[in-house]
Amino acid sequence: MNLPLPDPLARAYSDTLKTTLREHIQHAGGWIAFANYMETVLYAPGMGYYTGGAAKFGAPGDFVTAPEISPLFGQTLAHQAAQVLALMPQGSILEFGAGSGKLAVEMLSELERLDCLPARYEILDVSAELQQRQRALIEQKIPHLASRVHWLTTLPEQFTGVIVANEVLDAMPVHLVVWQDGQIFEQGVIWHDQNFAWQARPLTAGELHEIARELPPAVSEDRQEDNRYLSEISLANRRFIRTLAERLQQGVMLLIDYGFGESEYYHPQRRQGTLMCHYRHHAHDDPFFLPGLQDLTSHVDFSAVAGSAQASGLTLMGYTTQAHFLINCGITDLLARMPADHAGSYLPLANQVQRLVSPAEMGELFKVMALGKSIETPLRGFVSGDLRRRL
Repeated sequence: MNLPLPDPLARAYSDTLKTTLREHIQHAGGWIAFANYMETVLYAPGMGYYTGGAAKFGAPGDFVTAPEISPLFGQTLAHQAAQVLALMPQGSILEFGAGSGKLAVEMLSELERLDCLPARYEILDVSAELQQRQRALIEQKIPHLASRVHWLTTLPEQFTGVIVANEVLDAMPVHLVVWQDGQIFEQGVIWHDQNFAWQARPLTAGELHEIARELPPAVSEDRQEDNRYLSEISLANRRFIRTLAERLQQGVMLLIDYGFGESEYYHPQRRQGTLMCHYRHHAHDDPFFLPGLQDLTSHVDFSAVAGSAQASGLTLMGYTTQAHFLINCGITDLLARMPADHAGSYLPLANQVQRLVSPAEMGELFKVMALGKSIETPLRGFVSGDLRRRL
C-alpha cells in the first residue's frame, strides 16, 4: 500500500494503542474476536479513532459525510423530522455521532424556518473532541438556538421524538465469520512476528453461531473449487436497535447508511465481505494499519436491522435509497430557493445535490430506514421508491 505516513506524534499515538491491543490479546489467551479488535481501535477511551483527537471529517480528515457535502442534506432531513414532530409537540431530536455538528445546525435552522423546533436537540457522541467542535459550531452559527442543544453521556431512559443515526451503524464493531466446507469459523486476531495477524477458530455455540447457521451464503458455481466465504455479522447493531426500541416511547428512528438487504449483502460475488478502512481519503483493506489513526467500517445488513426492530416491537415504516428519500422530502425544492441565475451560489449547490442523489455517488448505495413506534401517519420520505421487498 502506498499510503501517506503519519507525523511522529501520530505514530507514537498509534504505537501506544498497538501495545494496549497486544496486551489485551495476551491476557485473552492469545486470540481475540475481530469485533473486540475493532471496538478497541475505534472506541478505546482517549486512544480510539473516534475517541481521540485526530481530524476525521472533511478535507483534512479521512472521509466526507453527507452533512459535510451539502447544507441541503440537513435541511431536507429536517422536513421529515418536522412531519413527525408535528404529531408530538413536546418531542425532541436525538442525534447519534453528530460529527462536526453541521447536521444539527442545518436541521435546527430549517426547523426554525418551518416553525417546528423540537423541545430539545440531544447529541450523544463518544468523542469529547467532537463535542467541543459541535458546541463551537452551534454557538457560531445558531447562538440563539444553542440553549436547545444538550449533550448526553448515556442513553435517556425514555425518549419521544425523532432519533437520527447518520453513518452510525457502519462504524459499530462486526464479527468476521467464515463459512467453508460445511463448517463455520470466526476470524480473530493474534499477535505474531511483532504484528497483528489473522487466525480462524471454529464457531460452535452462542448467539453469533445461531445467526451464522441461518445465513449460509451461496457460493457461486464457478467458484466451487474455493468455497470459502467471509463476511460480517454485527451483534452490536442488533443490540443497539433493541436498546433504542426499549427506550423509545413514541416516535421515529431514521437510520441512514450504506448497505444492503440480506440477499445482496451475502451475495456470491461478495465473498470477501465489506470491511473497509479509510485513512486520509484513501480506502484500503488492512485493518491492522496504524490502529487508532484510521476508520474501520462495514456495510449494514438492513435485513438484520429490520428483523431486530420488528422483534422488539418497532414498525418498519420505510426503506428506500438516499436519493428517493431526499427527493421525496423536497431537496429539489430547497435547491430551487437559490435563484438559478446566481451561478456562483446555485451551481455548487446543484453539484452537491448531484453527489447526494446520483446512483454513481451516494444516491443508490446509501439507504434510509425508518423504524417507528405509535406512529400511524405514512412518512413523506418513503412515498415512492419503497424497497422493503428487498429485505
